[in-house]
Amino acid sequence: MNTATEKKIILQVDQLKQYFPVKKDSIFKPKAFVKAVDDISFELFEGETLSIVGESGCGKSTTGRAILRLDEPTDGKVLFMGRDILSLNKKEMRALRGELQVIFQDPFASLNPRQTVKQILNEAMAIQNVVEKGKRKDRMLELLGYVGLPPESLDRYPHEFSGGQRQRIGIARALAVNPKLIICDEAVSALDVSIQAQILNLLKRLQKQFKLTFLFISHDLSVVRHISDRVMVMYLGKVVEIAEKKDLFDSPLHPYTKALLSSIPVPDPTLKRDRVILKGDVPSPIDPPGGCRFHTRCPFAAEICKREEPALRELSDNHFVSCHIAETLPF
Repeated sequence: MNTATEKKIILQVDQLKQYFPVKKDSIFKPKAFVKAVDDISFELFEGETLSIVGESGCGKSTTGRAILRLDEPTDGKVLFMGRDILSLNKKEMRALRGELQVIFQDPFASLNPRQTVKQILNEAMAIQNVVEKGKRKDRMLELLGYVGLPPESLDRYPHEFSGGQRQRIGIARALAVNPKLIICDEAVSALDVSIQAQILNLLKRLQKQFKLTFLFISHDLSVVRHISDRVMVMYLGKVVEIAEKKDLFDSPLHPYTKALLSSIPVPDPTLKRDRVILKGDVPSPIDPPGGCRFHTRCPFAAEICKREEPALRELSDNHFVSCHIAETLPF
């Protein structure tokens, strides 16, 4: 799926699967798997921000972890700058991690509470050997300046900072090894709204300054609208829609996307809007429904939706949707 040949592809995910085995109740039952990510493909272009959205359990965070090989994928290919990440041995993968970094959801849990900021940043630079030992302190002070923390922060421990400040430390740690791609896994969801805005603006500024590429994982569509270039919507381990941000927010093609967008809060209590209320619960990823996985909750489902799984197809310029009846939907 090459949506823009003039842009350089930095990450290509092809038929990625991430299945987790479930403990069997009986030796007579076949082995079951949680199909957290089930045969998804997409591309990420250099310098852009692609956001992955969807409700809890859709597989967005698992996708990020599989790309980083924090969980070993079950199947598929992940090409980073042309190299197949999944074929690399531990030594090769460790060397590549300098170019592939992650910012986690909980900044306190992701930082070693027994290390000072100086030790945290020094460890990252030492492991990847990106800065000479004698020049590391100057580099640390430079990094703190980039993320808006004072120089005296170097000698303090994570518990001495606020949540927003700790996330700035996590961003500084990611920048310390000069990455090309940063996966932001719910990077602002644990922060207050005002702090979220500060961190998002910081990420956008750093992206422009260092020519970074972001894979931004979030459930908050307001945040996604602020930071994204393109948006990928997932449901029950599958990709249901990919589009430029403006196209997706203005003209969604999939019923699930339409339902997600209708749930975004608006600040004007007098403004009336058409809410799409989905019926039923999300099916189990252990035994997902046949055909389109969304058909059990879709108000427009046809017979073909129950029988055949829809392919991800391009309906308009760079706008892809996985839906049999997208052209006939009343929105």
